[in-house]
Amino acid sequence: MARQRRTSPENSSNSSGTAQYVKLEQRLVLLAWLNDLLGYKQNRDLLADLRNAAEGFDSTGRSYVYHQLIARGDKEKLSAADLARYDDNIREHLRAINARRPEPVTLRYFQYLAALYTEIFLDRYFHQRRELLRSLNKFVVGRNATKLAGEPRETKFTESDLKKLAFWMATGSGKTLIMHINYRQFLHYNNLPLDNVLLITPKGELSQQHIEEMTASNIPCRWFDLNESGLGMAEQNTVRVIEITKLVEEKRGGGVSVPVESFEGNNLIFVDEGHKGVGGDAWRKFRDALGQTGFTFEYSATFGQALTAARDDELTAEYGKAIIFDYSYRYFHGDGYGKDFRILNLQEETTEEKTEILFLGNLLSFYEQQRVFREHQEQLRPYNLEKPLWVFVGSSVNAVYTEDKEKRSDVLTVTRFLHHLLENKRGWAVRAIKKLLEGKTGLVDADGRDVFEDKFQYLRAAKADADATYQDILATVLHTVSGGGLHLCDLRGRPGELGLKASGAEEYFGLIYIGDTSTFKTLVEEDGSGIVLEEDVVSDSLFDRINDPDTSIEILIGAKKFMEGWNSWRVSNMGLLNIGRREGSEIIQLFGRGVRLRGKDFTLKRSSALDGSHPQHVQILETLNIFAVRANYMSQFREYLEKEGIEMQGDVELPLLIRANDDFLVRGLVVPRVPDARSFVDETDVLLDVGPDIRVRVDMSLKLQMLESGTEGLTTRAVRAGRNRPIPDESLAFVDWENVYIDLLEYKERKGMRNLAIRPDVLREIISHKEPTRLYNLVADEAVVAPMSFAETALLNEAVLTILRKYVEKFYRNQQERWDSENMVYQALSRDDANFQDYTIKVARSESELISAIQNLIDEADSIYKQDLRDLPTIHFDRHLYQPLLIERGDKIRSEPPGLKDSERRFVEDLRAFCRVEKDKSLVDVEVFLLRNLSRGKGIGFFEKRGFYPDFILWVKRGNTQRIVFVEPHGMLHAEAYQYDDKARLHESLPHLAAAMCKRTRIKDIVLDSFIVSDTPFEDLRTRYDDGSWDRQKFTQAHIVFPERSAQYDYIAIIMRQQTT
Repeated sequence: MARQRRTSPENSSNSSGTAQYVKLEQRLVLLAWLNDLLGYKQNRDLLADLRNAAEGFDSTGRSYVYHQLIARGDKEKLSAADLARYDDNIREHLRAINARRPEPVTLRYFQYLAALYTEIFLDRYFHQRRELLRSLNKFVVGRNATKLAGEPRETKFTESDLKKLAFWMATGSGKTLIMHINYRQFLHYNNLPLDNVLLITPKGELSQQHIEEMTASNIPCRWFDLNESGLGMAEQNTVRVIEITKLVEEKRGGGVSVPVESFEGNNLIFVDEGHKGVGGDAWRKFRDALGQTGFTFEYSATFGQALTAARDDELTAEYGKAIIFDYSYRYFHGDGYGKDFRILNLQEETTEEKTEILFLGNLLSFYEQQRVFREHQEQLRPYNLEKPLWVFVGSSVNAVYTEDKEKRSDVLTVTRFLHHLLENKRGWAVRAIKKLLEGKTGLVDADGRDVFEDKFQYLRAAKADADATYQDILATVLHTVSGGGLHLCDLRGRPGELGLKASGAEEYFGLIYIGDTSTFKTLVEEDGSGIVLEEDVVSDSLFDRINDPDTSIEILIGAKKFMEGWNSWRVSNMGLLNIGRREGSEIIQLFGRGVRLRGKDFTLKRSSALDGSHPQHVQILETLNIFAVRANYMSQFREYLEKEGIEMQGDVELPLLIRANDDFLVRGLVVPRVPDARSFVDETDVLLDVGPDIRVRVDMSLKLQMLESGTEGLTTRAVRAGRNRPIPDESLAFVDWENVYIDLLEYKERKGMRNLAIRPDVLREIISHKEPTRLYNLVADEAVVAPMSFAETALLNEAVLTILRKYVEKFYRNQQERWDSENMVYQALSRDDANFQDYTIKVARSESELISAIQNLIDEADSIYKQDLRDLPTIHFDRHLYQPLLIERGDKIRSEPPGLKDSERRFVEDLRAFCRVEKDKSLVDVEVFLLRNLSRGKGIGFFEKRGFYPDFILWVKRGNTQRIVFVEPHGMLHAEAYQYDDKARLHESLPHLAAAMCKRTRIKDIVLDSFIVSDTPFEDLRTRYDDGSWDRQKFTQAHIVFPERSAQYDYIAIIMRQQTT
């Protein structure tokens, strides 16, 4: 990035005039300006407000994030037309990226925001640059005015500051995808030809990955060739990839190097892992020179760490003006993405025996994960977990230090450990495993507790003794039955690879992947530990197959060689040895790869952040265990995580028992449920067929906005360029039916429809069915249904696939609903119902005062069950079936089950107020009961595949008649049109369900009903919902109400109406 000497009096200094370093987190002025445009004071406010927005785009082509932003009304400083335009651009860029992908990518909310912020900036940069500069500097002046005396001031932006954007995003959060979108965004706005489009990476392995990923995203990309010019490329705007280490000021002699002067002209530069450039002035100078006359995008997970280490205030200020989006690790982890982690570090000099105890603890932790993965594979399948892998990283491969007057290397240390484990001389390994399982290793923490005291709970519960555990480790981890010793095999023709196998074993269990294998082999020979050296002239590369499902490699050992440029979802345990401060950013990179997680349904989230119940031991596989010896950086790393707001001391868990109202539970209340022993998936086979009663709607039209003036002033309304179009029979010949069939098989498995069978020929029958009506309603441009080019056939295939996916889901749902209605029965509500679940309150261990206050409340008991509280936020409603009802309170207090959200709290408060006022009026002979309905796996759902679990169950009981009302408060801005909205229309099907259950159970006088309480105000929703013509009366008829209470409109009275009038 270009650097200019600052002479402004606003330079960072304290009151005494001495310079002080201010961390990057406090210097993000460009990001603060963008957040202010959307009406957010802090980055955390933006992310907290939008993290629950649904992913993807609705049937009108609008993203759900767009809807949530529009709903902010006057808080937004962007016009609705601009937001809509940016939303359209992002959707189209994503469509281009997905054009060749077998599995399309969907933007997470934070990825969408990163793209949106780029749209806002680039639009102004290319079309209103002077105004952009003025607006930014006005914001800087205002920001400086709020600072206290002595606090460092921000310097104003210059034009050169506008020529670079940086993205501070955690490893695993999709930096590469953002880069691909940025490429298309820049080309969309840019109006000058580009001389060069360059992607600069730290090393060759990363370069190859980028080429493959850009190709998958339909972006022309190739290795840099000095003999080719950017303008002369056969395909315009081809991205050329080069490692930053190959850049030089001028070419001298042979070798692979490229003079920077080769890139004169208008350049578009992408820099991956920009922290590498921060570490060296020469690299940064080359990068700055390349972007001098063009534009630069940079991406890194570790800007903050690298800049803090450099402590260069001027450079930090520059990045503060360039970073356009911050989704660093604290936000990534806080949103529930990625694995949890545990860190154990022996900092002091230690004996080989203690080191090997720690290694064995690491290996035992890894074995526990493997065992859980093996023994619960079927239950864990929806969580997309990979077979665990132990990765060991040392600071160096070959001899860099001396131990007991002998040469040692980090990789040799762990290799010797594996040899000793296989030898098990005098039963050492078995005795050590026994100590580990008992938590009596002699390795203690600052409080004198054994560091393994509470570890290996799964193994302890299995009651496996040490000898049986050792034998199973030999069989399942080391692929041998008898141990004996370690063989190290040089894989000829596979540079840098040394295979590890046990004596007499046929399969390799491990791999050493390093640079200089010959020197390392010499070290092994001189060591005299008994490790056997061999050569293997026939084996394929072990490293290339390490991610294959059938690989035998369980352990990967190496130095820093594979800290970057290596991709795997398998990493579950990490051993670190002699990692110093200089490797800090590199370790965070490796840590970031280790905590990556695909998650259930590819959410990327750990199960603890997802609703519903989960397999008992899944968290063992969703935790990255880090064991470190003499890793000096780990204390800094721990400090960094704590400053990022990530609790390193763990949570204190405080049990809070609920008190059920036993008097209420003998009042004859019932709930509709499918009996626990019954299962639609296990009991029923479903064959996909043509169902004349099923219709689906797909909208692939181009969306426009029309601005109209009239008696009510200016109004904006959506206009569709497309119209209803059936797919002509002759166009079906252009559909790749085999690909469609394979996609649908994967789709049904992903959705858990394992009892659904699909015949290949039925797919065409569904699309071509015409009598009495077609089974789909497709809104599209003519080019979609009658393609005239190869590119347009892709749109046709997309339309067919989207129709069939929706059809499959609706067909399957109808079958399940029919089965549910035939098998659901009324069950008497009792304390055993899964909705009666005690709370576990989690508070960060560092919040000692808060923990003490909550514990006192729990100990006092009476107040927590009888009144509203603040320290532990609760709402007391005496008609709720248990007490207390917890309320969500930010990040400091978490609970399982979760507390009430604002919209849920408001409903309970309003119902409580209504009952108090009407107690001796409309409710004089009526009893009201309320129960918080939990999510999937515990609560009552309509229906399982529909995944609708209303937040509350309300009983309104008069005599022997009880009306059961399911109440769901939620936002409605991005709801589908009423005829396609299953949640809103639930009230239509409930009377039929009630009648069927009455016949089966002979329980009469039961009425089922449901209401949606719209968290979106009526004025915001009325012109946007359905066809835009709904008034309050029509919403009420559709059982959609608004949380308003007045003499003219009282939503609680509407919900209670049938019993109170």
